Amino acid sequence: MTAILAVMLKRYHAEYAILVSICGGAVVIFLILARITPALNQVQEWISTVGLPGQAASILFKTLGICFLTQFAADTCKDAGESALAGKVELAGKITVVVLALPLFQNIASTVISLTGGG
Repeated sequence: MTAILAVMLKRYHAEYAILVSICGGAVVIFLILARITPALNQVQEWISTVGLPGQAASILFKTLGICFLTQFAADTCKDAGESALAGKVELAGKITVVVLALPLFQNIASTVISLTGGG
């Protein structure tokens, strides 16, 4: 329904079409988030069963959130005809994920160094 309205509005008022598209996307995301809670609880239960440290689980969930939000923002930019900005949003998301994962990389490096007898 939102897509049809956005396409119809694009002819006469492109700025309103973009707003309708953004609002429709936001509504879809909120509906998905409301229904994803049981799945997230299941994943959290699996993580605790496996024995994954709390820091790693937190980083995993944050990274997933960043990926979803980055994709939504980039798609919105593309819908608005700003493909160059979309590329920069995607780059910012990737850099944020790498920075967020640095503590995990440090833990892996420390483990490798201790296993090889270095350090």
